[in-house]
Amino acid sequence: MSENLNPPLLKLEMIGAVARITICRPAKRNALSDSLVAALRDTFDNLPPEARAAVLTGEGSAFCAGLDLSEVRENNTTEGVLHSRMWHAAFERIAYGSVPVVVVLHGAVVGGGLELASACHIRVAEESAFYALPEGSRGLFVGGGGSARISRLIGVAKMTDLMLTGRVLSAQEGHDAGVSQYLVGEGEGLDKAMGLAARIAGNAPMTNYGVMHVLPRIADQSIQDGMMTEALMAAVAASDPDTRGRLAAFLDAKTNKVRSAG
Repeated sequence: MSENLNPPLLKLEMIGAVARITICRPAKRNALSDSLVAALRDTFDNLPPEARAAVLTGEGSAFCAGLDLSEVRENNTTEGVLHSRMWHAAFERIAYGSVPVVVVLHGAVVGGGLELASACHIRVAEESAFYALPEGSRGLFVGGGGSARISRLIGVAKMTDLMLTGRVLSAQEGHDAGVSQYLVGEGEGLDKAMGLAARIAGNAPMTNYGVMHVLPRIADQSIQDGMMTEALMAAVAASDPDTRGRLAAFLDAKTNKVRSAG
């Protein structure tokens, strides 16, 4: 059998209502080439209709070691702007796509890899994960939306520190800073992410849509504008037929009430 000289950059498999998407470039620690970024864009743009949530993982020792520098070494200014905007368009498909995305972080989550992670909705980090923004030491600036998304996760001051000093955050330090919502043991990330995604997939689709598309926009609005947007989204969600059925089941005591986490 002849060897496949062009293995796929991404693998997608449906597990129930969850689309598991794996970055398959382990020899490069899943560094983001233009082809890989385009594959991410196309995959999230064309998820199977039965998908209600997605889990993003990286094959091998790292989630994503960042930008493949060999592809931008000779870019002029115009090419650099267009390259960055291509990344923006791809990551928008994740942040404002059709389903919530849970990402599993392990090993290197560096530069563009951290930008990719920040475009996802829930981040599950394993103990091996570490975070860095080495662009400053390379004469670069983040170009995949990180200045907007990462700064919202960890704050401008922390991001400034990472970019100016080349500081590396451990999984625990990143978790404490706000990178991840969940921190689990090594090898436990996928199971945790799949469990979360399965639960998310069971939500009313319109509610998930509001959390993905409306909540971050409210955060960018004034308080009064945000409240008006909230009222409109709340009315849309409450009037959705799926929601009406869920409320009826709750009122008929067919679904469980919220219980203490303890």
